[in-house]
Amino acid sequence: MNTTFRKANELDRRSFLARTAQSMLGVGLLPVTEQMFSGKVFAAGEGSATAKQVPTARNVIMLYMTGGQSHLDTWDPKPKNKEVMGATKAIPTSADGVMISEYLPRTAKFMHHACVINSMATNTAAHEQANYFMHTSFGLRSTIKHPGLGAWLSYFQGAGNPALPAYVYVGNDSRHPGAGFFAKRHGPLMVNNPEAGLQNVRPQRGVTDQRFGMRREVADIMDAEFQAAHATRGVKAYADMYDDAVRLMRSEDLAAFDLTQEPDAIRQAYGKDTFGQGCLLARRLVEHGVRFIEVAFGSWDTHVANFINTPRLCDTLDVALSALVNDLERRGLLDSTMILVTSEFGRTPKINQNQGRDHYPIFSSVLMGGGIQGGQKYGSTTEDGAGIATDKVSPPDLNATIGYALGLPMDQVIYSPSKRPFTVADKGQPLTHLFA
Repeated sequence: MNTTFRKANELDRRSFLARTAQSMLGVGLLPVTEQMFSGKVFAAGEGSATAKQVPTARNVIMLYMTGGQSHLDTWDPKPKNKEVMGATKAIPTSADGVMISEYLPRTAKFMHHACVINSMATNTAAHEQANYFMHTSFGLRSTIKHPGLGAWLSYFQGAGNPALPAYVYVGNDSRHPGAGFFAKRHGPLMVNNPEAGLQNVRPQRGVTDQRFGMRREVADIMDAEFQAAHATRGVKAYADMYDDAVRLMRSEDLAAFDLTQEPDAIRQAYGKDTFGQGCLLARRLVEHGVRFIEVAFGSWDTHVANFINTPRLCDTLDVALSALVNDLERRGLLDSTMILVTSEFGRTPKINQNQGRDHYPIFSSVLMGGGIQGGQKYGSTTEDGAGIATDKVSPPDLNATIGYALGLPMDQVIYSPSKRPFTVADKGQPLTHLFA
């Protein structure tokens, strides 16, 4: 056995841990990064937050329109300006004075629950930089990775259900900021295909509970020397990840990820596509105590054939979003769950020669539930949709508003491993007057 230990210690530790989890424990493992073994301590700020608020939302479902959603063809139509609207028309909604695109007729019936922010403005129209800014409230840097809002929630308030992660991402985006400089356990559990459920969470065939327990004991013994020699926070976080994985494997709440338990009529109501089923999964996760779920929906980068592609994309969004709002309301969960529909930026009012719209830093976001006063618009753009007319809102302001709803300490300073101070939404200011 000692020979085995010596050989194990000669192996690269990351390869050894991954191999142990997969072959000995019989489960898959999340990827490992250098930051997990950096030995850096993430220190909280010494001062307490001064902005205290009573939370209005317990959960957040973020519906992220990857690629840049056109505000004119969705939430901010300009019915009097045919030059910028092209083929898109506006329709009235259940909220007095709020008009949206004809491509969202189902959602129009639920706009009395919504606040449409028509004055969103970002500082870049480049996908990667704008996506990062929207998720983190900070500019993209090569020297540091900032946490997403779900990671801040996990850091300050922990998981709503100890058996499940606090934060789940449904989609396929390798650029997602995740936990940023926080420990990896605060990052999202990534689910690529909502209909496939969680993969690699069951022991391999033939691995009984007794055998699984024995293998864990052996792994712990083999890890003991390394953990004693490198008693860093990163190593401990990696060991904790094993415990979290086992807890999830043995939890009855693992059923939250199984969409086959839903009646077929419900599944059909959300749309039998990846985004629709992702929204259904989000509702199930909220019911099981998951606090922050992001569902991504791509292909909004409509440089070409905007008036063919956008109606198709809107139809998928319209079916899923209206079903989600209706479902949450029917189950008594809408008041405690904030839905956010947003994108990284918008599209140009000017229609290009390919009947498309190009990147543009002005766009719209929508908030529903979670204490928001429904049936209202906030901010406005000019008549051609090209500029902000009133009440400019930045991504940090939007994130601060969500953080405020969740009861996060907005001005509490947290220090990164490089000892730089950060707060939840940087300089963003919450739009407190949007709440009921």
